[in-house]
Amino acid sequence: MQPFRVFRVTAIAEAFSWTGLLVGMFLKHVTETTEAGVWFFGRLHGALFVAYLVATLWVARTERWSIWRTLFGLAASIPPLTTLIFERWVAKRRPAQEPAAATA
Repeated sequence: MQPFRVFRVTAIAEAFSWTGLLVGMFLKHVTETTEAGVWFFGRLHGALFVAYLVATLWVARTERWSIWRTLFGLAASIPPLTTLIFERWVAKRRPAQEPAAATA
């Protein structure tokens, strides 16, 4: 599997898990209806957070990112939904990839 594709998938998944966790915290602390969202999305988000960090370091190494781009990528995991913004920003600045070989 290609490192950038893994990075892209984990960035999107991490953002969605953040959203689920935020909804879960709303239900737990504001409406006081259930703790299930925090229980489930807290664990899921924790795993995806670590996966995003690993994927960021992997793609940074394979694509030879600068230390600053790498640090911004790692820092993007902290504010909610920032991994989506960073992923889009990096995707627009990637060198053009060679087209896949045509199959007959």
